[in-house]
Amino acid sequence: MAENETVSLSRDCKVSIIPSGDTMILAAGNQVRITQSLGGSYTVMTGTGHLVRIDNNDADAIGKEVTPPPASSADGAVESSIERMVWDQLKTCYDPEIPVNIVDLGLVYHCEVTQLPEGGNRVDVRFTLTAPGCGMGDVLKRDIEGKIAHLPDVTQSNIEVVLNPPWNQGLMSPAAQLQLGLM
Repeated sequence: MAENETVSLSRDCKVSIIPSGDTMILAAGNQVRITQSLGGSYTVMTGTGHLVRIDNNDADAIGKEVTPPPASSADGAVESSIERMVWDQLKTCYDPEIPVNIVDLGLVYHCEVTQLPEGGNRVDVRFTLTAPGCGMGDVLKRDIEGKIAHLPDVTQSNIEVVLNPPWNQGLMSPAAQLQLGLM
């Protein structure tokens, strides 16, 4: 993690504004301070005070390596190992403001792998946000979709943001609560 490192953008870069989820372009040459680098994405503070998220595929704009998708393992992976791989990928998705993955934050309400009759597997994930008005739902959804799409034998996915039941701190794992100083 390269927190509090200041870098200049080497090229124009599309970013998502936190917490609205709106996008904007930061021009090459702008200096940003990396405040969080987890799961292949980066949260940075711009010179104008905006907190924004830079996706993995734009990591080169801040001099970082793009993290490759997970390597495919053996063909015909059994359903339980695919589910384990899905959960492992979900643990690489982070709330851009909180340095804890979405699984330990308690944001993932449902994860199911279903074998399809025509071959392959469908992955269904339902997750929520820490606040109903947070605009980062689509950003996190794209992050999850991208990471799951590269798993072996996953041919379909349905990733859904749900707001009911509302998230609360009691859904966090003990490790997350400890990491955030809530225990």
